[in-house]
Amino acid sequence: MAIEIEDKFDVPLDYEVPEPANLPSGTEIVGPKTHQLVALYFDTPDLRLAARGITLRRRRGGTDPGWHLKLPKAKGVRQEIARPLTRSAKIVPPELVDLVLAYTRGTPLAPIAELDTRRTVTTLVNAAGVRLVEIADDRVKGTVFNDEKHVERWREVEAELIEGEEKLLKKIGKQLIKAGASPADSASKLARLLNAAGPVPEQQHAETQKGSAGEVVVDYISSQVSALLAQDPRVRGAEEDAVHQMRVACRRLRSVLKSFKTVIEGTENVQDELKWLGEVLGEARDLEVIRERFAHRLDSLDQGLLVGPIRARLSSDLLDEEHEAYDRIREALGGERYFALLDALDDLVGTPVLTKAAKKPADALDAVAAKSWRRVVKAYEAAQVIEEPVEHELAMHEVRKAAKRARYTAETLGKKKLAKRAEAVQEVLGTYRDGIVAQERLMAEAETARLAGEDTFTYGVLTGVERAAAQRAHEEFPEVWVETTAAVAELL
Repeated sequence: MAIEIEDKFDVPLDYEVPEPANLPSGTEIVGPKTHQLVALYFDTPDLRLAARGITLRRRRGGTDPGWHLKLPKAKGVRQEIARPLTRSAKIVPPELVDLVLAYTRGTPLAPIAELDTRRTVTTLVNAAGVRLVEIADDRVKGTVFNDEKHVERWREVEAELIEGEEKLLKKIGKQLIKAGASPADSASKLARLLNAAGPVPEQQHAETQKGSAGEVVVDYISSQVSALLAQDPRVRGAEEDAVHQMRVACRRLRSVLKSFKTVIEGTENVQDELKWLGEVLGEARDLEVIRERFAHRLDSLDQGLLVGPIRARLSSDLLDEEHEAYDRIREALGGERYFALLDALDDLVGTPVLTKAAKKPADALDAVAAKSWRRVVKAYEAAQVIEEPVEHELAMHEVRKAAKRARYTAETLGKKKLAKRAEAVQEVLGTYRDGIVAQERLMAEAETARLAGEDTFTYGVLTGVERAAAQRAHEEFPEVWVETTAAVAELL
């Protein structure tokens, strides 16, 4: 997977591409060199990929023939996944089909258009022979496979950053514009072609009054749905931090739907399904966290304290469990239950059931932030009267969950200081909880090792380390609580 950074420009047919000027010392201009590129694009019949700004193609010719999947990342930056050409021109490789399942939701992919491009490339290379920027002058013939074929012809110029600095890309862009180019109206050639043949469907977004409570809530929901979808292909590929980020999106969505039920109604089933998805993701995430935690602990110990095959048990064994958990995630992400949840989330963004409160000014939601924090205080006070250790610990876990919800509520409303204070409570209680969970896991692993006839000395050492870490967090909490409640009183 690569990150593609490029600028596109519309130009007239008689446009003359200027020779790059004022380049860094030692930069050489190589080319131009011409290629013929033929790309076949795939989508669902109702253009679900195009509606999300996603392109999936099979391209022949040029320097990078193969299958290319481009996913939205940020303005001007896209994720691109490349795979070698396959024998079949009309069957998408299964691994790429999987990566867009969150968007197609099982609907088959088929060819929808073809782009035949005569590309003339000029490359900027530094003194070490490293390619910095490529400037591509494209003369395009596009065909849409409707009931009646639709054909368009045009010319455009692209400047793509390869290994150089972004300021060089910007400089080239300014020179192209000075020569008569203009920033492209379409994000891609395919989008331009499809829009010329007929309007491409867009993702629905509810119309809300500007500055209203409804606008704030729906916009936040939309941002988190987008975040969840963006992590889907990364989770399927088991990329670093992807499961964590997808689970956070689930939690934020559940939190906002709970906290703002006076603004948006009928979300109970979606909340339940988000909880289900979070639990599916949580198994792999928790294993990942504790495996990395134990690896760090073992690395920090004096080597003389390491006895027996403890690294194998706390590394490879946990990793095997993690892989099995990922298999369960992939199974869930390919199922109808997940697709139904995504459909429901789309409906929440496009056609939410808004209440009369949604029309109120956004500052009316300040009361929700205050109520959310009062819930944290109430949970804390309830925990303080519980003397039984296990029950008290469970009650403090509820304090942590309430603090997390208060944090996400504050984030929705843009109350960064309040969110930071709630996070402080969440973090110190989380550190304590993580220490307790780590001790429980170590006890279980130690018992397995004992039954296998292994020395369990180091398990005891690690348990002591975890107990000390949990105790520090436990002792730190009262001071954090006093400081936080005083600060929140001023904010609210």
